[in-house]
Amino acid sequence: MRLQLNLKKQFGSFFLKMDADISGERIGIFGDSGSGKSSIVNLVAGLLQPDKGEIFLDGEALFSSRDHLNISPEKRRIAIVLQQAMLFPHLSVKNNLLYGYRRCAEQHRKIKPDALIDLLKLEPLLHRGVNYLSGGEKQRVALGRAVLANPRLLLMDEPLSALDDKLRYQIIPYLRSVSEEFRIPYLFISHSVNEMQLMTEQILVVNGGALIEVTTPERLARNRMAQSQGGYLNLLHLADPVNQHGLFACRWGKNTLLVSTGANCSEKSLFELSSREIILFKKHPEAISARNLLECTVEEMFNSGGRIGIVLSADGEKLIAEIVQSAADELNITPGSPLFAAIKASSFRRLG
Repeated sequence: MRLQLNLKKQFGSFFLKMDADISGERIGIFGDSGSGKSSIVNLVAGLLQPDKGEIFLDGEALFSSRDHLNISPEKRRIAIVLQQAMLFPHLSVKNNLLYGYRRCAEQHRKIKPDALIDLLKLEPLLHRGVNYLSGGEKQRVALGRAVLANPRLLLMDEPLSALDDKLRYQIIPYLRSVSEEFRIPYLFISHSVNEMQLMTEQILVVNGGALIEVTTPERLARNRMAQSQGGYLNLLHLADPVNQHGLFACRWGKNTLLVSTGANCSEKSLFELSSREIILFKKHPEAISARNLLECTVEEMFNSGGRIGIVLSADGEKLIAEIVQSAADELNITPGSPLFAAIKASSFRRLG
């Protein structure tokens, strides 16, 4: 997917100016509330009209003030999933799902309802009224309805912000699997660095109605490490949990990690570990209460708002720890340095 934006739009005292040319399948738009993210979505979808400029999707002009062209929303073949599911209350789950499909031209019906229903595990819900669904179920139905419209681009505007953490991380695998299974590129809009790490491969960072940076999820997470409440969030896939005296021994590559939140873990689960929960030692400590001690090598160091990020390699697996400059100086840490990383079993947070 290639999206070219050259837009100007005045909203009262707020002015949006966007000039971007980006290609990819999983694109993020990141920024704080009021930065212009949702306005960009509405302009691309055709729900708002720019004052001036152009929008091209895969070489086709959707809007051009110069050529007096403005393709209507229903002809753009762009679907939207919003913060709220916005399902039709008078229709069943099945009829909500089929709403866009029935209005899709025959030649564009490449995604079959049964395949989508199976992927999203919606079969038990088909004959329910939408008022009898949980928040997570409603978002799955909203996603299914959008995908069954057989769009060439999916816009997801903060689709997880109305959900609690448990539901948020239940929905993320569905969002990704739908895009991968049916080869639908998407724009994912959020103000969460964590969601950007999980959902995107390239990011437009916007602020004050303007594009300030095109970056990757990794660079974004590193740059915002110091100002983020949780620091840099390491995402670890831990597998094969085994109960050991109340803790759970999980496989992480060639390493074994002890976590306290492994109950009911699946064969492979996603965990989060803050950079601030990793304590570094120059030498092997004689005794320590933390249940995890990894022998590591420093691969890289970076500065983020006065804090130092230490990129560690432990038997081929990477972690980022965060320390102040004085600690880095006292420990004489440089790339290639051997270090020991201590982590409490309670520091791991299971996401999904």
